[in-house]
Amino acid sequence: MSSLSSRLGTLRGPVVPRPHNARSLAALTANPGCRRRALLDAAGVDKDALAVHLGYPLPPTKSPRALSRGAQFEAQVKDQGGAELLSLLRDVLHLPLPEAAHNDLSVLGNNDKSLAVRHARTRSLILQAARGRGPSRTMLDHPVLKLTVAGHPVFLEPDLVAFQSEGIFHVVEIKSFAVIDGQAPGDKVAGAVLQGAAYIIALQDLLAGAGLGPDHVSTTLVLITPRNFSRRPTASTIDARQHIKSLRRQLNRLERVEDLLEQLPPSTTFDLAYDSDKSPTRDRDDLTKALNTTEARYRSTCRHHCHLALFCRAQARENQLADVLGSSAREDLGSIDTIPTALGLADGRLTPAPDQEDLAAALRHAERIRNELFGGAA
Repeated sequence: MSSLSSRLGTLRGPVVPRPHNARSLAALTANPGCRRRALLDAAGVDKDALAVHLGYPLPPTKSPRALSRGAQFEAQVKDQGGAELLSLLRDVLHLPLPEAAHNDLSVLGNNDKSLAVRHARTRSLILQAARGRGPSRTMLDHPVLKLTVAGHPVFLEPDLVAFQSEGIFHVVEIKSFAVIDGQAPGDKVAGAVLQGAAYIIALQDLLAGAGLGPDHVSTTLVLITPRNFSRRPTASTIDARQHIKSLRRQLNRLERVEDLLEQLPPSTTFDLAYDSDKSPTRDRDDLTKALNTTEARYRSTCRHHCHLALFCRAQARENQLADVLGSSAREDLGSIDTIPTALGLADGRLTPAPDQEDLAAALRHAERIRNELFGGAA
């Protein structure tokens, strides 16, 4: 075991690591300055279990019924060797009529230990097709791709990778939210495209590592969803170029995991110390101290994608950080980190640092306007 793996294992404790996925990657890159999130994800720590034990659980984002509905829809689309899926892809990608090969890589296993095996097989089939040594029209079901995140390799599992005879790979995402009269929920579509962008980048990197250019991968995501109020699937395409550029830029901004680990005390661990009944026994105050060895950067949007959002929000409020005011106010305050500092600069009780003079002047101006409007009332 490498020293990096050993150190991450110490952080996680003796439990199975939670694998990275496209959702967690999107969340990490949405807030690249949060070192706490980067370390927890790299170590595969169960953030939901941490939040529950600390008393700050997030409400469930999806009901069991919704999860079951999504799994059923994907199984329906992929039934009979992906016959219906192939028909949809022919229409939307203008594929020729000859049959396409279908490779279901889930037969190699669906546990964490099988990910490396499935990735090796995925890589082999993709390179064979790209080099003309395998079926030219191939649907890879349950493939596994690899992406380097903060210097640490992670496995990603797209729903499907399709290879067209013209030499272009397409990433296909299957989602259970409905497209009604050609319209779909904007937030859900945005989330799907960001996930798809992560898969496209991983596929581009795979081919680049083999000396093949990125033009072998389409930057258009194929989205399969239910049509209107039925369970019949429909296919649409979405241009993901801007999402890909943004995600690559955010990935490049992430600090290396090794550098983050060097800033922690060697004994730091987020182990919940489960007993024989699988109940956590870790002292909450001790766990909080361990988490405080990491630097968090709370944002109001964290509650949409991080299980520790309420815990970090409570800490930000306790410390009166400007982060709790929302992203717009936080950006406007620049280097002013706390609410008391902002108020002190606004009413003149504090002398601004050289890099805060313009901000202080703007705050004093806002304070004057407030006093004129409200007569200095609190």
